[in-house]
Amino acid sequence: MSFSDLGLHDDLLRAVNAQGYTQPTPIQQKAIPVVLEGRDLLASAQTGTGKTAGFTLPMLQRLANGKRPGKRQVRALVLTPTRELAAQVGESVAAYGQHLSLRSHIIFGGVGQQPQVDALRHGLDVLVATPGRLLDLHQQGHVDLSAIEILVLDEADRMLDMGFIHDIKRLLRLVPKQRQNLLFSATFSNEIQTLAQQLLDNPALIEVAPRNTTAEKVEQAIYRVDRDKKRDLLAHLIQRHNWFQVLVFTRTKHGANRLAVQLSKQDIPAMAIHGNKSQGARTRALGAFKSGDLQVLVATDIAARGLDINELPHVVNFDLPNVAEDYVHRIGRTGRAGSNGEAVSLVCIDEHGLLKNIERLINQTLPKHVEPGFEPDPNAKPEPIENGRRSQRPPRRRKQDGPSTNTGGERRRRSRR
Repeated sequence: MSFSDLGLHDDLLRAVNAQGYTQPTPIQQKAIPVVLEGRDLLASAQTGTGKTAGFTLPMLQRLANGKRPGKRQVRALVLTPTRELAAQVGESVAAYGQHLSLRSHIIFGGVGQQPQVDALRHGLDVLVATPGRLLDLHQQGHVDLSAIEILVLDEADRMLDMGFIHDIKRLLRLVPKQRQNLLFSATFSNEIQTLAQQLLDNPALIEVAPRNTTAEKVEQAIYRVDRDKKRDLLAHLIQRHNWFQVLVFTRTKHGANRLAVQLSKQDIPAMAIHGNKSQGARTRALGAFKSGDLQVLVATDIAARGLDINELPHVVNFDLPNVAEDYVHRIGRTGRAGSNGEAVSLVCIDEHGLLKNIERLINQTLPKHVEPGFEPDPNAKPEPIENGRRSQRPPRRRKQDGPSTNTGGERRRRSRR
């Protein structure tokens, strides 16, 4: 099957061809015709399966075919949980819509809002946004959502995990009742199914990968090691195997900063990316990593869903996540779109219970290794995991918590991610 078989316009096919794509992925084959029909959609697919094009291409075609409102109002809204994912989706909208007379813009916190306000003033067809900054701008009277024709919730499960459910409900009250709704999620959790029942009208259901499965082309391995030897083991593995473009996940922001400094001292270029970094610093670090100038990018889970890096070869769990599903999201950064990848986890005695939870979730027993010179102490005792989430559910937000009104436009989160 080719993209032309899906009923896409020539202008969109030209843009797809310019991106180097010739055959649609399974999620694109299933989603594009449904969206073109105007139906609501509930779709589950692993990261890296091409789902962004799966909703972006038909969305652009429907907008190009439709009638614009009297004044240039926002017609399609794509909500994402993170700034990085918003930027990725916005880039896709611009690339695929390059031959169409449609305007689009990206809105997120961490940067000055005036360019975003100016873009809204001139009118937009497609708005890609994170919930916090979007609500800020609406409260200031800068954005009108009363003409929305298509609403997309991308990475909806991560949106709920990050505590955005109340923001989503507020935004739903601002958009027309008659609209097309597209909900994309990596998993079909009970919370996602509840949200779908509230949001979607007789949706088509697409599930490309079984729930909570890991990418087939990702080679996974566990290295047992003492907690105080993890940093040295990571540096050893990177240097011994000559790894480049290594995405490393830590449990806390402080841990990410500390690890990046340690690796840099061992002549391994590394930078950290997490919620406390300014948007400029995050953009620079990600740009250097994508270009190959930066060997290691150390990230907290906020980056697990928002990074789009072609053919990323290595993901390392320096700390295992406390929530087993996050392991699936993390290693989904590699082995994307048919390429091979490697996911390595450094596991100390404190994390044996977390490892069992992960193996139970993915229904696999992962291969265990011990690197010579880094053998774990057989007499070591487990210690409580610092700053880890013990619950599978995110903490409830206090009633007084609301969208930030600072220039960052994003809520300051109490989590250590």
